[in-house]
Amino acid sequence: MKLSILIPVYNERTLVERSLQAVLDAPVPENLEKELVVVDDRSTDGTSEILARLAAVEPRIRLYRHDVNQGKGAAVRTAVQHATGDFCLIQDADLEYDARDYPALLGPLLDGQADAVFGSRYLSSGRRRALPYWHSRMNGFLTWLSNVFSNLDLTDMETCYKAFRTDLLKSIPIRSNRFGIEPEITMKAAKRRLRIYEVPISYHGRTYDEGKKIGWRDGVKALGAILYFWVVDDLYVESYGRAYLNNLNGTPQYVNWAVSLIRPFLGDTVLELHAGIGALTGRLMGRRTRYVATESNPLYFDALRNRFLRTPLVEVQGGEQVDEQFDTVLCLNQLESEADPQAAIARAAQEVKPGGRLVLLVQQCPALFGTLDTALGHRRRFAKADVVSMLMAAGLQVERLQSFNRIATPGWWLSSRLLGQRSFPKPILKAFDKTVWLWRRLDSLIPWPGTSLLAIAAKPLQPVIIEEVKLRRDEQAWRKR
Repeated sequence: MKLSILIPVYNERTLVERSLQAVLDAPVPENLEKELVVVDDRSTDGTSEILARLAAVEPRIRLYRHDVNQGKGAAVRTAVQHATGDFCLIQDADLEYDARDYPALLGPLLDGQADAVFGSRYLSSGRRRALPYWHSRMNGFLTWLSNVFSNLDLTDMETCYKAFRTDLLKSIPIRSNRFGIEPEITMKAAKRRLRIYEVPISYHGRTYDEGKKIGWRDGVKALGAILYFWVVDDLYVESYGRAYLNNLNGTPQYVNWAVSLIRPFLGDTVLELHAGIGALTGRLMGRRTRYVATESNPLYFDALRNRFLRTPLVEVQGGEQVDEQFDTVLCLNQLESEADPQAAIARAAQEVKPGGRLVLLVQQCPALFGTLDTALGHRRRFAKADVVSMLMAAGLQVERLQSFNRIATPGWWLSSRLLGQRSFPKPILKAFDKTVWLWRRLDSLIPWPGTSLLAIAAKPLQPVIIEEVKLRRDEQAWRKR
């Protein structure tokens, strides 16, 4: 296994050589090799020459340079892109943090207990230099404010020492160029529901006379970053197809609406296929004797597992197939992304007990298909008759079809087909969610179809031989309805 140590550097000619040597000499757990991903953020004091000399003789140092000075956040962003290890750890090049703390930071990651570990300067540790009072109070205030909005209970949000599983860190977009990276990455890790641990570390802080760079203006910007990233759910580097499911966490009233339509059809044992990050799982699992959630995407699987790690009722499984049958099988907001929707429904039908139900939630109205859909990884939207045809071809009997969320149809057409947008602005989503209570009551009065279609199909107790003539007749009946 490999540890990538991400080292942003700017004008540290008096300390950088000793700092990198301390990192190279630092103890790490057995069988864990190190690579130092060093990013020179356009140093102008001779640091660049020192780094070039060190990289030329030490193969574990991989050196990258910025043509323009951008800040610590930008340097870390570059380092993350080039990291090849299993774990990443952020390390400043100024000797304030002690590389001998690496084993403590890496322990929870190697044990599989954590996705991220923060080194706290304020937990009990071996030694800590007494620093200016107001600087410490500002750190404490920013940590408290971050905790309020992230719902974490950290003692040191502003710490440099943050260690992550590399696959997760690479999936988190880093937008801050300067010291706003600390509240940004903390807020995003909290929203992604990563398992975060804190461990005590030593701290040998510098004064401003000794070269400390962060100032009160950066504290003010950190305050703005906390509020900004609390509002904005910019949590994934790119669209992972169903990454839009994360947006459902920011629209809880809409989720409750969908859940209220689905819940009456759930049996005692439930299988949720492609559960994503569990936005719907957490609301549907209650009062079931068994609830199994599957996810084949490794990134989502980790998020799903972490979310229900201490929820005995929910079993999280990788892959797409489960070799048993359930009272209810859920396929929610997934069929749009399938290469072969008919085959996906047939597989899901096999996992339904005789007498049980398949609950299907799909995006409908092919005329709405546009840039918003493609940005979400969708291949298509469905016509109601096509959904009926596929369910009946799988040997299921359609019990109910319900179109809903009609209020969103004009906005979706305008944004996706006319304006070519690839996402809804977050304020609009939040405004929509705050008024869902009204749209739920008016939904049946709106004359056009909704953006979503809920289909409930039962599996007969005895296999049904569907004759072609009868199938066509039943399809025509559903089209008329």
